[in-house]
Amino acid sequence: MKTLYLSPPSFDGFDGGAGARYQARREVTSYWYPTWLAQPAALTPNSRLLDCPPHDIDVAKCLAIAKDFDHVIINTSTPSLKNDCKVAEAIKAQKPDTKIGFVGAHTMVLPTETLKASPAIDWVGRKEFDFTCKEVAEDRDLATIAGLSYKDKDGKIKHNPEREMIQNMDTLPWVADVYKRDLQIEKYFIGYLLHPYISMYTGRGCPAQCTFCLWPQTIGGHKYRVRSPQNVADEMAYMKKLFPHVREFFFDDDTFTANLPRAREIAKKLGPLGVHWSCNSRANLDYDTIKSFKDNGLRLFLVGYESGNDETLTRIKKGVTTDEMRRFTKDCHKAGVVIHGTFILGLPIETKETIEQTIRFAQELDVFSLQVSLAAPYPGTELYEQARQNGWFTKKDKTDLVETDGFQQSSLAYPGLGKDEIFESVERFYHRYYLRPKPILRIIKTMLEDKDVCVRRLREGYEFFKSMAQRRSDLEAVKAGAVAT
Repeated sequence: MKTLYLSPPSFDGFDGGAGARYQARREVTSYWYPTWLAQPAALTPNSRLLDCPPHDIDVAKCLAIAKDFDHVIINTSTPSLKNDCKVAEAIKAQKPDTKIGFVGAHTMVLPTETLKASPAIDWVGRKEFDFTCKEVAEDRDLATIAGLSYKDKDGKIKHNPEREMIQNMDTLPWVADVYKRDLQIEKYFIGYLLHPYISMYTGRGCPAQCTFCLWPQTIGGHKYRVRSPQNVADEMAYMKKLFPHVREFFFDDDTFTANLPRAREIAKKLGPLGVHWSCNSRANLDYDTIKSFKDNGLRLFLVGYESGNDETLTRIKKGVTTDEMRRFTKDCHKAGVVIHGTFILGLPIETKETIEQTIRFAQELDVFSLQVSLAAPYPGTELYEQARQNGWFTKKDKTDLVETDGFQQSSLAYPGLGKDEIFESVERFYHRYYLRPKPILRIIKTMLEDKDVCVRRLREGYEFFKSMAQRRSDLEAVKAGAVAT
């Protein structure tokens, strides 16, 4: 069947490609690549990948494109499910015989609930769905496809046996040609990456046990299954030829440095290519490793610090202490490697004191840039189960993670610390971090060095303060509603 892989129109500025790290509207324009849809699209002849949010494609235009396809596969998520169902229903209304499937971590954890969410959904994929999508697109009998749940001709929900996880990742085709064919790479921005950038996966799964992280606990698993270093290097060389104007490549593996011997081998192969590359890393590498990466083109690490409180880090099974984080960060500064740090407020069991400790810890680390998120208890994670068992949820609907405008909301509350206080602490964190001489001077320096960066930083600054004002407005509306009831 002619198949459309679709990331639907959603909230203004919503990043559907971000997986579990921050699947919500961001403070500044940010879009990750829809690699999880690009991969099965590369397996499927007569397919197209349509990523609506970054390409400014509204519902009307999306429907006009979808009309030409027999089969539409939508990448959904817990925050976007209701919206995605509306898009699916509109597609079905204009062409009733269109087959529609939903994939993503939400469908893996809640296949029955997802199928019941809309009459427009014919099937959902569970776990790794690359070959599941391929086989559905081949118009096979749904009852014969592993890793799939579906509605039979009588509307009854059926669950097929699980599909085995892919062990030889080199069997998957490269995503480069799908990117070239279907995406305008200039539309993809990440504030801390050079523009234009490209992101890709060199492996799936993560051995870390972080209680809040969605993909390793659902689709990817805790075994880091990887592509061979030569396979990665060959695609990178091909990408460089295909996209000569790209300034940076990002390896979006949950933890690219989880297999250090392999990471070092890849780095050595990338050095001769003369490309800038960046990756996700845990804050536990030694100086020699960091320096060797730097010497072979590494520019930036994306590091999940999460908290400045060691008890909190233990509770979330982070596996790294604040002292290790300090040493790693100091070594990165010494080696000249840039860090974008991520922090999460509202993890178990947050207090006013631990929030203050985390803010001060971030100021001490003084990384180039950072992102502050609210704890998001996605279904399928240990954090979700902890919240359910301990009564930490703030709403009856435990899957309600974002506001109507797409911004994250505080879904959890603890004794002595309410959800509003956690929500308000995000803006306080940003202000206390960035409104200091060092960060301000760093930003000004980058603006003076590059005219394009200057324009970009001015835009991001405007978007940031506008989003903070919108967040305050959201909070005031919630408070007003609570008073009214």
